[in-house]
Amino acid sequence: MAKAFTPGLTVTARTTYRARRVLPIAGDVLVARGAQVNADTVVAQTFMEGDAFPMRAANILSANPKDLSGLMLKKLGDTVAKDEPIARSKGIFGMMKTEVKSAADGVLESISDATGMVIIRGPQHPVAVQAYVSGEVIEVIAGEGVVIENAVALIQGIFGVSGETHGPIAMANAAAGDTLDEAHITAAMKGCVVIGGARMTAAAIKKAKTVGAAAIVSGGIDDQDLRDFLGHDIGVAVTGSERTGITLIITEGFGDVAMAARTFKLLASHAGRVASVNGATQIRAGVMRPEIVIPLDAAHHGSGGGPAAAAGGAVAGMLEIGTSVRVIRDPYFGVLGTVAALPEQPAVLGSGSRARVLEVATVDGSRITVPRANVEVIDG
Repeated sequence: MAKAFTPGLTVTARTTYRARRVLPIAGDVLVARGAQVNADTVVAQTFMEGDAFPMRAANILSANPKDLSGLMLKKLGDTVAKDEPIARSKGIFGMMKTEVKSAADGVLESISDATGMVIIRGPQHPVAVQAYVSGEVIEVIAGEGVVIENAVALIQGIFGVSGETHGPIAMANAAAGDTLDEAHITAAMKGCVVIGGARMTAAAIKKAKTVGAAAIVSGGIDDQDLRDFLGHDIGVAVTGSERTGITLIITEGFGDVAMAARTFKLLASHAGRVASVNGATQIRAGVMRPEIVIPLDAAHHGSGGGPAAAAGGAVAGMLEIGTSVRVIRDPYFGVLGTVAALPEQPAVLGSGSRARVLEVATVDGSRITVPRANVEVIDG
């Protein structure tokens, strides 16, 4: 039987998920191996060096830099408060003295008799790493962080913005083809991961943010609505660092696209359960997909090979007859179906170029031929 490989999205009711949670610099790990953690458990913490505030002290005092040390009211290592005098000129006959006041709260870190500069180092910034997903700590990385494992339902989306969050799943739409509008958003969805059907409207996003929802997951979004929400065109490299107050994930594509029925049904089956969500997306090399991770009860635990292990021991990304796929380029963008044939010989495309193709039996009963590079596997 002919086989091929292509990137794919995971939509699976059960897999073993491992989250590696590490600090940006060395610090303290706060949990031990074997500990059970929740999504908001702080597993490691450290302190980042504070901001530096340079001040031209000698210039302010109209003094020679080499005389600066003798004019200082504070010494190296002293704690200072914002606007507190740290240096003072001798003045004229003891009068008309000029003062240098601290630019910030912090510690006097440097006094230069070469440049006349004084540097105040601001307070350290605490950095805490949360577990992100509930589960068991299976590995402790000394001074860095931990690896957490759990059996989960895992759904990867096409695109997302903003970073990690979590909350109980709240179903806003009754069907996968329903548009998510502001009327479907209620005050009870505060802190929730809101699940829509087809396109999420700009009004729905605005209201969800107003009521304090943690995230919205839906089939599609209008690209203009996304630009208006962000206030700028989205970059093509990586998302996830946006500070929008709410995480957005689309599972199918841009436009009025219904969520895949299987995806909607899987999410609906876990309504009320806490889900961990991350909108970070990277399209180019080192592909990273936005995800919805739903930890399961102990009764659901089973073996798995990692964060995106395919069910039943299937090889991730394999194309063969019967594989579920989604078309990811025009003119059939968003079409779902199964692989019906994998011709061995390249075919001539409408553009005149030649490429390896496959035939897709779509969910509406039609049959289309597309380049293999234009589809992705829907694992699960």
